[in-house]
Amino acid sequence: MAGAGAPAAVAALAASVRDFVTGQQDGRAAEVAAGLKDGSWTVLQLVEALGFCLENTDPRMRGRGIQLLSQVLLQCYSLLQEKEVLHLVLFYENWLQDHHLVIPSVLQGLRALSMCEVLSPGLAVSVLKAIFQEVHVQSLLQLDRHTVYSIITNFMGTREEELKGLGADFTFGFIQVMDGEKDPRNLLVAFQIVRDLIAKNYALGPFVEELFEVTSCYFPIDFTPPPNDPHGIQREDLILSLRAVLASTPQFAEFLLPLLIEKMDSDLQSAKLDALQTLTACCAIYGQKELQEFLPSLWSSMRREVFQTASEKVEAESLAALHALSACLSRSVLSSDTEDLLDSFLSSILQDCRHHLCEPDMKLVWPSAKILQAAAGASLRACHHITRSVLPLLLEQYTKHPQSSQRRTILEMLLGFLELQQKWGHMEEEESTLLSLQAPVCSVVFSALTDPSVQLQLVGIRALTVLGSLRGFLSPSDLELVVDHLIRLALCEEDSQSSEAAMEAAGSLAPMYPKVFSGRMVPRLEEELQSEQEEESSRDHCSLRQRCLQALAAVSTHTSIVRETVPVLLQHLRKVQKGSEAGSAQDIISVCQSLHRVALRCQQDAESCWYYHQTVVPCLLAMAVQAAMQGRSGPGAGAGGCCCRPPAGAGTAGPAVPLRRCGQGAVPDPAFRPLPAESTHPPLGKALLQEEVLAAMVPVISAATTHLSPELAAQSVSHVVPLFLNGEVSFLPQNSFPCSFQPFQDGECLEAQRRLVALLMAFVCSLPRNVAIPQQEWLLRELLALSCSCNCPFTATTAAKCFAGLVNKHPAGQQLDEILQLAVNRIEPGLAEGPHRTQALTLLLWVTKALVLRYHPLGSHLTDKLLGLLSDTELGPAAADGFSLLMAEAPDVLHKGCHADVRIMFRQRFFTDNVPKLVQGFHGAGPDVKANYLKGLSHVLNHLPKPVLVTELPTLLSLLLEALSCSDRVVQLSTLNCLQPLLLEAPQIMSLHVDTLVTKFLSLASSPSMAVRIAALRCAHALTSLPTIALLPYKARVIRALAKPLDDKKRLVRKEAVAARGEWFLLGSPGR
Repeated sequence: MAGAGAPAAVAALAASVRDFVTGQQDGRAAEVAAGLKDGSWTVLQLVEALGFCLENTDPRMRGRGIQLLSQVLLQCYSLLQEKEVLHLVLFYENWLQDHHLVIPSVLQGLRALSMCEVLSPGLAVSVLKAIFQEVHVQSLLQLDRHTVYSIITNFMGTREEELKGLGADFTFGFIQVMDGEKDPRNLLVAFQIVRDLIAKNYALGPFVEELFEVTSCYFPIDFTPPPNDPHGIQREDLILSLRAVLASTPQFAEFLLPLLIEKMDSDLQSAKLDALQTLTACCAIYGQKELQEFLPSLWSSMRREVFQTASEKVEAESLAALHALSACLSRSVLSSDTEDLLDSFLSSILQDCRHHLCEPDMKLVWPSAKILQAAAGASLRACHHITRSVLPLLLEQYTKHPQSSQRRTILEMLLGFLELQQKWGHMEEEESTLLSLQAPVCSVVFSALTDPSVQLQLVGIRALTVLGSLRGFLSPSDLELVVDHLIRLALCEEDSQSSEAAMEAAGSLAPMYPKVFSGRMVPRLEEELQSEQEEESSRDHCSLRQRCLQALAAVSTHTSIVRETVPVLLQHLRKVQKGSEAGSAQDIISVCQSLHRVALRCQQDAESCWYYHQTVVPCLLAMAVQAAMQGRSGPGAGAGGCCCRPPAGAGTAGPAVPLRRCGQGAVPDPAFRPLPAESTHPPLGKALLQEEVLAAMVPVISAATTHLSPELAAQSVSHVVPLFLNGEVSFLPQNSFPCSFQPFQDGECLEAQRRLVALLMAFVCSLPRNVAIPQQEWLLRELLALSCSCNCPFTATTAAKCFAGLVNKHPAGQQLDEILQLAVNRIEPGLAEGPHRTQALTLLLWVTKALVLRYHPLGSHLTDKLLGLLSDTELGPAAADGFSLLMAEAPDVLHKGCHADVRIMFRQRFFTDNVPKLVQGFHGAGPDVKANYLKGLSHVLNHLPKPVLVTELPTLLSLLLEALSCSDRVVQLSTLNCLQPLLLEAPQIMSLHVDTLVTKFLSLASSPSMAVRIAALRCAHALTSLPTIALLPYKARVIRALAKPLDDKKRLVRKEAVAARGEWFLLGSPGR
């Protein structure tokens, strides 16, 4: 940085210096730095300009001068040349001897110079020596001490070899600097410096103990951050930083281990936890030599904490430390020719714990087992040493104790040791204790599986799973016995827990032994299904059939087994559809649920996925097409018409189309025509056309399609779409149908065929986005027409969903614009008047959702149209419910799992664009439709991410409170579900309305709707998170009011009332 500035520039520099030094104008420092950067003056000229103040007798004046120079250097240190740095270092070192008021500014200048890359060799050492000798660091303010630590950190990062040349003097100098530090901000930096000293092998010399003392004096950390701390330093940060120092070198061991033992024996839980966690960290670098002297004391302290502690945390940390200690001794043995400390240590543990295992009813049995398992899990040698002593004892005790509860305890302990064996994998026969005990271990586990106690059975099943995972442990005959036990438990055991556990175990073991399960279990399950078909239907038979189906799905965890189970399930489905309608619908649903579980398992394997798809999808389509055509082949063309039975749980119909119920059944659709009088039985397979059955088939086809590769998906779509558009049935199995398949043709006789659009939706809406759909524009037009004109709500809704799913994935461009314009042209007149207003609304909702998800511009226009419908007396309630559909994730279409185009934060965007319109519409609406706006608003807020909602709460809370007064129970429930988390996350805002909230919640706790009562009680419970001072005036009133729901006829309501009333009773009590 050479060259002299013009006289005018020098004069300007002098003026800026005077303003800074005497005028106290701190902003001049930035101007001086800018001039230095653009070459208006040099550092030398700056120093010369500072001459008048540096020679001043007032230390404050000298300090201001040095402060200006240092602030400029902090901004311009990268521009300095080597000679300039040299002179500045010497300059600052001399100023370290000045008055204490000057020192902070000098340190700032040295910090700037410590970051210079052109620092000459030897200057770093010189600076640090000067600081160590001339500055009493701990007498400085926190910021100035932090500056010293920063200088040391900078030099350690760039001048490591030079500092190492100081030897132990550098370590001693740093110890002097750090000694007595109390500020947590500085301690974090100082601890890092100590870690670097040790990790980078700086010489500690004779100062190891001093370095330990200067850091260990903070152990254990006792720090509580002040409220609203801007630095954000937490106690955990200091604990971890100090622990990294203490556990960084074995040289600290002789000083640290006595300290840890002392803290473990203290009464303070936090000190115990910190000591145990630090011991665990130290074991990663310690060896046998460091631990030998302290092993008895360490074991004594840890044993006491496990046997006697009342804290689960302390027990867990003690076991973790014991595990680490055992692992450390295991590692040391490998490279040591001294005494084998591992054996003696484990022998001490066995001596103190083994005898407790003989007392399964005593309280020390589980602590002893946990200790032994923690030590055994540390290494293979430790595992062998302990299991050699413990396993025979446990097997003996199992035989001695006949009670199921005692046997369960013993078997659970045995299971823990078996899981350790599983961790270490296969062992050689001559080394494995477990292999030598194969027969008695299997005998114990098999006896548990036949015990009447369900809890003992469950432990036995878990043990069986672990034994099966040990390669080579079970003989072929044992494996067959295992499968037989699992079949018996899965099918015949009365308790569902045992049955489900057995199925899960079969699923875990099947991939390891596919031949055994496919050759023994699958044929047995198939045989049971066939025998059940032949017998009369009863509750027991139905339950057994259900379990067979569930077991077939559970065991389908290997490709070869899937090829066995899928044909069995499909064959059973074919037989079921030929049964009477009354019983077969639920049976078909059960088969579909099992097929769906198999499909989910197949998704992880490409080969299984393709096999499943090309086997199951054509078969389901063929059976459905056959069922839809049967009504047309005989007398009376309408026999296969719509039998609108509403699906359990709303199925795929969507919330915009409420289904009309009459008693326990459903009001038939007007398009339905009964069978001719001469027909005494329903058509075979008619159950396949029921809504709940088709709804169960949808996820099967969807799961079979979502994970196909684009090439295979394209191959499949080339068959399925022509089936629906052209009636091309050649790819279907058993494709000799009595008539053509024309689901998009007009005519009441084709109503049954049109219902199968649900299966088309499941397929095409699950395809990857990059798969081209043949004749897509034709398909979209047909779906659009069907969704607007079909009298069957189920068919119209599925067509609308299919259309929306395809539109969502359609590439942007003219074709999409034309299709959307056609849709708008259909929707607008359909909403205006006519018999199909509900269908038009359903189509509007699904198309709007498809476009909102992908941020399409037309989505805003359609949303405005939906907002306008809220004032419609006929469609308003359904339109309001539609906002829930827009915000929620649909189960079958338009979600990421089926490759839909879903943009991030679409809910937030929808909220920002439309909630102001909802609020405005509410204020301008008539009293008869205000509830619609509240319902729509409540649905939007209920699905909004809570952090976003909290920020908007002040402006919307008044409307939410008004929504609680709405008579619509859907509005009440949605609003309560929205308010409950807000009470927990925004207590200060909510406390401003506590009077209204208490009144509303207590009133709704007596609602006729059980769901509303439960939600209101949960909100009343959540109220206790508000500031206590705001709630105390209401305490007595709430406790009296909550006494009534304690006698509610519904158990779930009583449960919530007890929880809420208990919290209100404790309100204001000490310790809360």
